[in-house]
Amino acid sequence: MKMRFALRTFSVISPILAMTFSASAAFYGDPPDDHHPWAIHDMNRPKPNIVTPGSFSSPEAPGKPPSDAIILFDGSDLSKWESGKEGRGPAKWKVQDGFMEAIGGAGDIQTKDQFGDCQLHVEWAAPGKVEGSSQGRGNSGIFLMGMCEVQVLDNYDNPTYADGYAGSVYGVNPPMANALRPPGTFQVYDIVFRRPVYKDGKVLDPGYVTVFMNGVLVQDHTPLEGGTGHMRRTKPGPFPEKGPLKFQDHGNPTRFRNVWYRPLAPRSVEGGTDGYITAEATLAKRKEIAASIRADAGKVADPANPVPGMLRLAESLTYEKDADTTQKVTEMADKYVQAIKQLPPDKLKGKKDEVKSVFGAFDYLTRFGLVPGDFAAKPALQAIIKEQRWDK
Repeated sequence: MKMRFALRTFSVISPILAMTFSASAAFYGDPPDDHHPWAIHDMNRPKPNIVTPGSFSSPEAPGKPPSDAIILFDGSDLSKWESGKEGRGPAKWKVQDGFMEAIGGAGDIQTKDQFGDCQLHVEWAAPGKVEGSSQGRGNSGIFLMGMCEVQVLDNYDNPTYADGYAGSVYGVNPPMANALRPPGTFQVYDIVFRRPVYKDGKVLDPGYVTVFMNGVLVQDHTPLEGGTGHMRRTKPGPFPEKGPLKFQDHGNPTRFRNVWYRPLAPRSVEGGTDGYITAEATLAKRKEIAASIRADAGKVADPANPVPGMLRLAESLTYEKDADTTQKVTEMADKYVQAIKQLPPDKLKGKKDEVKSVFGAFDYLTRFGLVPGDFAAKPALQAIIKEQRWDK
């Protein structure tokens, strides 16, 4: 009776389960370490979200935002904007022909929504009628979280101080190039913004701004330190978690269209789990992953075919050494070896791929010290593989 159960229990894995639970999928790259909760090529790591790309803009027409973008201005109204003045109230800029335009004296406008780290897309145009010079020509500003200004200015054949050029982090860092089109033509800014992060008064990440002007890189991961200002040097300091996007009224009828943003995933200093993170955060995340895999192992457990559950349970040891799990995996592995040894030659032949896959998993676990050195199933399976010349 026991013999019949053992033979029935370790039947051939279906193609789908073989793919999911094979050693090549789950026991492949270097395991997690003290500062990285994921293994290399980790199949448990969250997959990227699917985003339908938009289309590029031209000077004549705005492009289409990507599918996950949050639209701040689509050319129709200012319902997502308010006055930047104290007391707020409605935004009083003009909207026509698909763009908004600053009206001198109306004041700055800002989004009602608050945001933090983001990818931001803004298109703007200085007046086609050239008037003024230096900072008095087509001047406005894009204030990230209301605190960090990326300069908007008509610098087409119009020099000014370097850290006040279009595309500058105002007063902090000049753009690496002047890639502006002629005035009256819409310019395209694509901005990647990371706010400064502090804890207990100490900087964890100074924050950065990357800016593309009409497809040309003009700010390359420029450190922020703190908020920007006019005629005063930036002072390092923290930002709030969120703040509004603000457009400046500098007295020039500057136009804006096709404004959208995409929130960015948190950095490791903010609780993100990609990249180098603290030992404490890594340990907590590894425990979480291990618990999730153990729960999943319970869902796929099947007395008629225990191999997938055994390998899934063994995979949890990659993230967390657990005495109870180790004991259970050891017991399941020993039973598996005994069942394989009892198979007649014609049925053993059909187990070649399965046995090699299970051996690969056990070899991985022993090689990285994730199971005890006396884990007997590995050498036992290795001996079977050699006897059957499956290693040739």
